[in-house]
Amino acid sequence: MDFFTPIVDDPYYFGQIAAANALSDVYAMGGKPLTAMNIVGFPIKTMDITILQDILCGGLDKLREAGAVLVGGHSVDDPQLKFGLSVTGLIHPSKVILNTGGKAGDKLILTKPLGTGIISTAIKRGVAKEETIAKIVTSMATLNRKASELMVEAGAHACTDVTGFGLLGHASEMVQDSDVGMVIYASRVPYFPEAKEFAEAGVVPGGLVRNRDFRIKMVAFEPGVPQYMADILFDPQTSGGLLISIDPKKAETLLQKLHKNGVSEAAIIGEIASEPKGRIVVK
Repeated sequence: MDFFTPIVDDPYYFGQIAAANALSDVYAMGGKPLTAMNIVGFPIKTMDITILQDILCGGLDKLREAGAVLVGGHSVDDPQLKFGLSVTGLIHPSKVILNTGGKAGDKLILTKPLGTGIISTAIKRGVAKEETIAKIVTSMATLNRKASELMVEAGAHACTDVTGFGLLGHASEMVQDSDVGMVIYASRVPYFPEAKEFAEAGVVPGGLVRNRDFRIKMVAFEPGVPQYMADILFDPQTSGGLLISIDPKKAETLLQKLHKNGVSEAAIIGEIASEPKGRIVVK
């Protein structure tokens, strides 16, 4: 279940983003979402009820897009607006794609650009332009459905959705205490250009700092990786893309299919390596 507070002012899009974010947990495992339940905290005495109606409408429309059914929910009077969904999906037990299981030589594909956490902080500070806001809203509200279907078809070895722990945080979970490591090529990682500008200006969320502090011992940055890029790699994402580990012989074909099916920002950003075991090198 994913449960968070507003990132954007538009309640309808907030509902869409919340639903897309919750659905990603099922998509990352190669599953098909079936049902969902709303969970709402709403300040009924201080906020117009039409705001809640728009949030719920946004979430419901996104569930319909995913082919899932809303079966109920629970709401409480809360001074802080919150909205999330608990999603149930279906997959055969022998076909579950875990976040572990990547094999040495596998290529790593990231399906959405990074930087939504940094830009969300800029929005809260009132320094993000409308066109920048529109770009990240579109990205966050986009389902990982097609990327999930295509990676299942291609036979992916492992996958995780990239959310609150940032790319490096979730990537760390893929290799921690394992017999493989990971190499990420910073220059190949897609990100929103505005995230670079804000990171260089020091506009970064507290979650980025916590992600870095928690995982920095597992990550080695080679000389030449700029600080703004390190920040972007630790940036906490909302409704980010999938990080897919797949046989190198299948990677280019999968990438082409992703692009052909509208996942236009997808890119091969690195590989699973035999060394260093249980660690990540960023080049």
